[in-house]
Parts: sequence; C-alpha cells; structure tokens
Amino acid sequence: MTPLRRVLCVDDDEDILSVVALALRSLGGLEVTVATGGADALVVLQRQPIDLVLLDVMMPGMDGMDTMRAMRENPATAGIPVVLMTARVRLYDSARKAFPGVHAVISKPFDPVALPGRLASIWEQMHST
Repeated sequence: MTPLRRVLCVDDDEDILSVVALALRSLGGLEVTVATGGADALVVLQRQPIDLVLLDVMMPGMDGMDTMRAMRENPATAGIPVVLMTARVRLYDSARKAFPGVHAVISKPFDPVALPGRLASIWEQMHST
C-alpha cells in the first residue's frame, strides 16, 4: 500500500486551515497544502500531486459539492479520494453514495490531535478493499 503523504485541505475558515495543517504536519508527518475555496483547490490540484482532499462542504462561492463535481468531471482529478468535513454530518453523509470517491465524512468540530490517525485509518480502509 502506498502511504498517505500529500493532503489538500480546503476550507474558507483560515483558523480551521491553520489547525488542520499544524496537526497533519506535526502529528501526522504529512505534506499539507491549503486552499481557501473550491476554485483555489482546483488550481492546486492541477499544479501538484495530491493523495487525498479534505474538503469543507459549506463554503461561499464554489462549495464542497460543486468542487467535487468539478473534480469528477476532470480526468486528471477524478480519482483523487475526498474526505468531507461538515457540521451537518447527517445531511451530507449520503454524499458517499451520491459522489464516488467520498470515502468518509468528518464532523465539525473535530479533535485536531485525532485527525491524523483518522485520516490514516480512512486511507488504510480505502486500500484494503
């Protein structure tokens, strides 16, 4: 199994981006790139290799679902796995069925200390099937 190394975190809240990046870098040893919205995320995905996208659902402009649609329409990004982050888990938990490549939904607020382990577990589950 290829290890998880490069994560793109997409959220319009810069405080969340800072916490996620710090946790994933310092506790998870991951390379983390951040984007403040869906359009920015699509640019990043075209410019650098990413193993997994941690994607906020509710963002102004291009929200998480719009970002997922755009990713799936582009052959270069269609296969990148996505983990959604949202405060409305029940509403968006069905996204795993609606959007191929959504592998989990993480509820907000989340425990930053547990986040690297959670992503590692999700990554293992994706590659064990």
